Amino acid sequence: MSRPAVLVARAVFPEVLAQLAQHFDVESNQADTIFSKPELIQRLQGKAGAFTTGSERIDADVLAACPQLRVVANMAVGYNNFDIPACTAAGVLATNTPDVLTETTADFGFALMMATARRMAESEHFLRRGEWTRWSYDMFAGSDVHGSTLGILGMGRIGQAIARRGALGFGMKVFYHNRSRLQTEQEAPLGARYVDKATLLSEADHLVLVLPYSASAHHAIGAAELAQMKPTATLTNIARGGIVDDAALAVALRERRIAAAGLDVFEGEPAVHPDLLTVPNVVLTPHIASSTLATRRAMADLAAQNLIAALTGGVPPTPINGELLKRA
Repeated sequence: MSRPAVLVARAVFPEVLAQLAQHFDVESNQADTIFSKPELIQRLQGKAGAFTTGSERIDADVLAACPQLRVVANMAVGYNNFDIPACTAAGVLATNTPDVLTETTADFGFALMMATARRMAESEHFLRRGEWTRWSYDMFAGSDVHGSTLGILGMGRIGQAIARRGALGFGMKVFYHNRSRLQTEQEAPLGARYVDKATLLSEADHLVLVLPYSASAHHAIGAAELAQMKPTATLTNIARGGIVDDAALAVALRERRIAAAGLDVFEGEPAVHPDLLTVPNVVLTPHIASSTLATRRAMADLAAQNLIAALTGGVPPTPINGELLKRA
């Protein structure tokens, strides 16, 4: 009896490939080529499963062209690269990797927020250019984090982890807005206060975005929302590109309508809006919030576990469209 064939669409830990090879005929991509849509379709021919990252768009066209595909396992918590209704209609199980990256991503989000508030990138560039010649009382004076108001848009696992760091570590007052309010037992330890979006925007000294991307979340922070923020406020985005209107943000930063921004994700990434590269008051990082070796390995292992379980009669640990499991 032949073994199922799977595609590992991007480079991954060799140990994970070896684990998959115990169960499947594996086509790997250790050269880390990013496949075009036609290339992805060609590579998926005859494949029962795919180990994917955010680079691979699995939509109705791909699914129609790959009728043998049964499972797509994303090495990410986000899955806006999957058309979930199309996957479900095609009977293709989709999985992701939540939980294993929560604390690491929250660490990074808080660090990016602090770097933004304290103007670390701007001052480092100043130093590297050889412009530091003396001390002055207001040189790169930023804004305090401790005791300030932390605003969180999207209060899921990562949002709550950031809130804990702010409330318990830095004595911050925590406001949040979410599609649904947390239970009292979740809010109480943080002193977190649920507010409407307008209040969140107007009250936050440091606004952190941690909401999932969806069509309704596209440009959730645009020119109108930026205009509601304090001119002394900072904005940190570790969610997904497209949640912020990057062009409008660049204008707001240049005109100092908000103080600064820290961005780990971008609309159309890896391309970055050119205007963001010309303003000094922004910290830019290349989508690395979950990037520690331990966490990336845990993400890869979980994606592999999902793929193995789905194709060997087990129960995948973290399905997205889990209703398909009930039909089996």
